[in-house]
Amino acid sequence: MKLSELHNGDRARILSVGGHGAFRKRILEMGFVQGQVVEVIQAAPLRDPIYYRLMDYNVSLRRKEAGLITVELIDPGSSSEELPPLAHTFVSDKHNDAPTATTVSDDDATISRSIRVALIGNPNSGKTTLFNHASGAHERVGNYSGVTVEAKEAHFDHQGVRYELIDLPGTYSLSPYSPEELYIRDYLTNEETRPDVVIDVLDATNLERQLYLAVQVREMGIPMVVALNMWDEFEQKKNQLDVQQLSHLLGTPMVPTICRKGVGISELFDKVRQLIDEDLYADRRFLQIHYGTDLEQSIATLQTKLIEHATFPDHLSPRYLAVKLLEGDPHTQGFIKQQPKGDFLLTATAYEENRLRKNHSNEEDLENYIINQRYGFIAGALRETYRPNKRRIRTLTDRIDNLLIHPVWGYPIFLAFLFIMFEATFALGAFPMDWIEQGVDALGAWVYGMMAPGPLRDLLVTGVIGGVGGVLVFLPNILILYLFISIMEDTGYMARATFLMDKLMHHMGLHGKSFIPLIMGFGCNVPAVMASRTIESRQSRIITVLVTSLMSCSARLPVYILIAGTFFPQHAGLVLFGLYALGVLLAFLMAKLFRRVLFKSEDLPFVMELPPYRIPMARAVGIHMWDKAREYLHKMGSVILVASVIIWALGYYPREEVMARAEEQIAQVEQQSTLSESERSEQIAEIERQAHMEQQEGSYLGRIGQTVQPVLAPLGFDWKLSVALVAGLPAKEVVVSSLSVIYTGNETVDEESDDFAVGSSALSRQMRQEKDPVTGEPLYTPLIAICFLIFVLIYMPCVATVVAVSKELNSAWWGLFVVVYTCVLAWIVAYLARLIGLLIIQ
Repeated sequence: MKLSELHNGDRARILSVGGHGAFRKRILEMGFVQGQVVEVIQAAPLRDPIYYRLMDYNVSLRRKEAGLITVELIDPGSSSEELPPLAHTFVSDKHNDAPTATTVSDDDATISRSIRVALIGNPNSGKTTLFNHASGAHERVGNYSGVTVEAKEAHFDHQGVRYELIDLPGTYSLSPYSPEELYIRDYLTNEETRPDVVIDVLDATNLERQLYLAVQVREMGIPMVVALNMWDEFEQKKNQLDVQQLSHLLGTPMVPTICRKGVGISELFDKVRQLIDEDLYADRRFLQIHYGTDLEQSIATLQTKLIEHATFPDHLSPRYLAVKLLEGDPHTQGFIKQQPKGDFLLTATAYEENRLRKNHSNEEDLENYIINQRYGFIAGALRETYRPNKRRIRTLTDRIDNLLIHPVWGYPIFLAFLFIMFEATFALGAFPMDWIEQGVDALGAWVYGMMAPGPLRDLLVTGVIGGVGGVLVFLPNILILYLFISIMEDTGYMARATFLMDKLMHHMGLHGKSFIPLIMGFGCNVPAVMASRTIESRQSRIITVLVTSLMSCSARLPVYILIAGTFFPQHAGLVLFGLYALGVLLAFLMAKLFRRVLFKSEDLPFVMELPPYRIPMARAVGIHMWDKAREYLHKMGSVILVASVIIWALGYYPREEVMARAEEQIAQVEQQSTLSESERSEQIAEIERQAHMEQQEGSYLGRIGQTVQPVLAPLGFDWKLSVALVAGLPAKEVVVSSLSVIYTGNETVDEESDDFAVGSSALSRQMRQEKDPVTGEPLYTPLIAICFLIFVLIYMPCVATVVAVSKELNSAWWGLFVVVYTCVLAWIVAYLARLIGLLIIQ
């Protein structure tokens, strides 16, 4: 029977795996190998994908892919084989060599040397937590695959040694399916980047699956120390492990750790130094798995030919290269092809493959066999050293999943969470927004009163304080948004959201893993584009990158809050939710279109680990929020400040002729003795208002807006909104600062008045009071506000995102394509919204 035919709670033993190519190899490397026992937990609410437990970890597969796996149902009443007790076990509360909590930090010892240490490990293993704790670096920790999308470096000094740490992306294997895995392979094998030691961080509660990566690294011959992380959870399950014996079998030191508490980290780096100084396991530099007599003969033949006819670095084992060639590894084939006798070596490899396949009925058996043998070696090592607690218990993760991915309540809970996230972003952020705005107003009033009238005062008050301050007030909203995203990531709920959304996204032409970058797009499109590297399928990766910009990043949030708060004060949260929902809908529709037009099929399976739920660490969440605040403030001190000053200058000049004429008119009014003081003040105020309006329209900024305005006129946008949209091309926050500069420049301020304001209150008030000079009706209606919000939602992403798209897809044409299609789509959707709105109003 097929795996897809099983029901919830059924357990079965895998007999064979169908499929072919990279699709099949990925399934095998994730642990779906012959002889393994798999249990069905539950299906997603739409009955696809399905949640399985395999090798003590949770994984999801689509029903179609599960149908390729042949299984044998296990009788519920059958009992598993009882293994003899271990002679030696490591139990932290009973042995003196237990891991202890120590702080690894800079010390006063003289630094005598440095050691380059690369951190690798499966996603969710605690690798980046170790990196942060050891070095103090602020790298992001997330409880799903793909947070670290490129190597991060830091260093720290410990007992006279400087450790240079490199945090490599999380990966399940070293097979080059995704850009991340290829990056790791290149990093570990390149002579210029190859580290002195690798620390492989394992989740100790999931040894069989996680040791696969460790075995691959050991076959490469790189000195390695294994961190058995989450050791407290391992002991809570009452499992037993002979650490010393397992270290001996794998030829690598192992140290139990609890990285989030700093337990065992000092001992871990002591072991790294000892590995180098004492040359531990020097006689077993390369791990050699016996692949069977027939395959070993082919390995030996190719190994001899490689030694005779190829040149390769000393750190690369000819046996390792021979095995990779027989696996059909394209990266290794490319390396060999560059050799002078590369064609000969590849021909010899093909000959050995044909010879081996003649002895097997299935042409895929060679690939299957190699992976099975690796897992067989791991199973044999664990059989001698590991005793899991056989008592099956219902874990906290199981109980939470029963609710959060429930067939009925799963989607409502998820949508409710998203709604609460957006509503809290607006409602809770309103209080600190007011405080910051009052501070910005007070600073502007103080500078205004301290300086003499002139361009410099206008520049500081209107351009710098008004422009940057108009964006600074939205910092609390952005921090609240990142708080919710961080909680989703760190608890493990982000992976469940991906599980819930996979079938819907698959119908829309997206991969299930596309959900992670799309959700990250709510924070910032740049890391979201980079996070698409976790999608192994190139077609799905390209489509995901192309539609990511339709997800409302935090840079658009100030525009939403300003316009929604101005024209829909009672329903701002609902408007905000609707905009985000529209972005998601458009992303799905465009993905469907791109799938039909550009890419016709999916080339890799949806296989995703569902990590256990964990309580987020306050420190990690705080670091995440501080990093985002720092990035936002840095952007205000660079892009937004420069843009605000440029926009102020374009709006301030030319002005001599208009202002001179206004001064003449004011002088004439002041000379009229028949006017009362109040009448004279009213006429002067009207002259100043008209002069400012004329100066703004005749300024360089006004001319730019009037040039663009005919294109945007069908949407109801005047030249001021047009200028703001053009100014927002480099960064969307500039839209608000542009409007703030334009409108606060219109404001005539009496130094004695208490009504001085350069923040969003003044901007909102003036936008509501703006009149059409011809009809006298309000210039900006709620319908125009909706059209403006839709246009900001869709049109060209910021320059940084365009650059990221070009970089990730290795072509500037893709970046240009994103610019063109988003601008065209924005105009079309906003125009349709205006037409529909006018029909409803009439």
